[in-house]
Amino acid sequence: MATKPLKPAELRQMSPEQLALTLKDTVKQLFSLRFQATTERVETPSEMRKLRRDIARIKTIMRERELQKERQAKP
Repeated sequence: MATKPLKPAELRQMSPEQLALTLKDTVKQLFSLRFQATTERVETPSEMRKLRRDIARIKTIMRERELQKERQAKP
């Protein structure tokens, strides 16, 4: 299940829909990894940190886009 961290350049190329799906998938992965960590031994504990950082990257890019739209909407 070891996934490579998502790069900000890759995320910025995604559409808002793709970002939302990626966020949803990453949150699901983190949930299952947390569940696995409580019930059994996790092979790669660092995977949780990677997923949390990916979630933060995705949310940051989504927020940047939101702020950019607000700035463009103001006269």
